[in-house]
Amino acid sequence: MTAKIIALEEHYADAELTATFDGADAAKAPAIRERLEDVGALRLKEMDQAGIMLQVLSHNSPATQNLEATRAVPMARGVNDRLHAIVRSQPTRFAAFAALPTDDPVAAAEELERAVTALQFKGAMLHGRSRGEWLDHPRFLPIFERAAALDVPLYLHPSNPHPDVVRAYYSDYAKDHPMLVRAAWGYTVETATQAIRLVLGNVFEKHPTLKIVLGHLGETLPFLLERIDESLSRNPKFGRSFRQKFCRHFYVTTSGNFSTPALLCSIMELGIDRVLFSVDWPYIENDKGVEWMARVPLSQDDKDKILFGNAKRLLHL
Repeated sequence: MTAKIIALEEHYADAELTATFDGADAAKAPAIRERLEDVGALRLKEMDQAGIMLQVLSHNSPATQNLEATRAVPMARGVNDRLHAIVRSQPTRFAAFAALPTDDPVAAAEELERAVTALQFKGAMLHGRSRGEWLDHPRFLPIFERAAALDVPLYLHPSNPHPDVVRAYYSDYAKDHPMLVRAAWGYTVETATQAIRLVLGNVFEKHPTLKIVLGHLGETLPFLLERIDESLSRNPKFGRSFRQKFCRHFYVTTSGNFSTPALLCSIMELGIDRVLFSVDWPYIENDKGVEWMARVPLSQDDKDKILFGNAKRLLHL
């Protein structure tokens, strides 16, 4: 296996920002908390053991998406400055996605530009809705406009479903199966819905060079593109097909979804150049993802595109 592996969805925790989560992180297993907080010896040791050259660090969910503007703007700036110091301490091993104060979209656009131009960040990660609002709302367009102008991607990461959805859809199973609300299904529905809404909201018509990244091999959307496309195309007002828009503007990563059939489906729908490697560390072990990639039935050239080549191109590494 190559020693050039770049992993895109690899999380850490900033102590000041995590303290705003109202104790939500307290339920995390001690080993997860330890790894989220570590940006030194432990993280690097586990990267080396798996042959991962570079992690693109991003803050743990929900980052700044739940904070109102007056708190979010200074918080995001401080978080990004501290992350910049972390990257500078290991510049050949770490890169970064910015945290953005989305409750103030204009300030978020300015912070994205500062993070990219002054701090050399590679884009930003957005964790779900912004204080309950879907990101396709017109007020968030400054963020997408700036990302397109800077030619950096926005990574759409899951966050908790709306409380009303949790009550209506999951409450009778949530106690016995808490992951149903999160990684097993709730996160997928929430994040895929956000991606669909960006297409329906004509965000890409307004910003035709915008690039969006989805983890977990596209949150089921590559598997469903044909059905979504056929159904939406029944409305003649829709214009260019959903499938075309998705394949033109979206990239997917392998984070936390090491399924060979799902990978092959994603490649067949999007093309090999739009699939990138991620682990979802520390929630998933590095070795699990790397060892799986060694077994997938692809040529070495195609594996190298997924493992590092596509990331180098997309992130200008």
